[in-house]
Amino acid sequence: MRADARRNYEQILAAAEAEIARSGAGASLEEIARRAGVGSATLHRHFPSRQALLDAVFHDRIEGICARATGLVDADDPGVALADWLRALAVYGATTRGLAASMLAGGLAVPSSSGCEAMLADAGATLLERARAAGAVRPGVTIGDLLTLVNAVSLATENHPDTAERLTTLALTGIRP
Repeated sequence: MRADARRNYEQILAAAEAEIARSGAGASLEEIARRAGVGSATLHRHFPSRQALLDAVFHDRIEGICARATGLVDADDPGVALADWLRALAVYGATTRGLAASMLAGGLAVPSSSGCEAMLADAGATLLERARAAGAVRPGVTIGDLLTLVNAVSLATENHPDTAERLTTLALTGIRP
């Protein structure tokens, strides 16, 4: 990327982070472009869709959540590991304005094949398979189901992480066999 294009990309990303924190996932793309000091066409050259911009804004944070899943893969109790990770994701989503809405934007049951949703699906799928093999999860429960559930809780409890954790725990009792 040329230096000016890289600078524009970074300015757009910084403006998007600030605007999404203020207004949520539905933040005005025009306002983001204005705050970044670029035109709408420049924003769309770098981020062809709203979801592409949201994925870029949340990418590093989602990598951290995925790393947490990796750290739980060898836990003694796979069911507890999965539940712990899902609660952490719900709390994180509740405290990161716009994240849950951006995750639900692509569809309720099937994570997209790229971006943050795919990273979370890959990270959670391993925990889910281990929990299922240990008999801690009902057959038929998918990672898409769990991510939808957790993101819905996060969206409903935005800025209330204690409630997000409590509601996720309550909901997870329904996935046990």
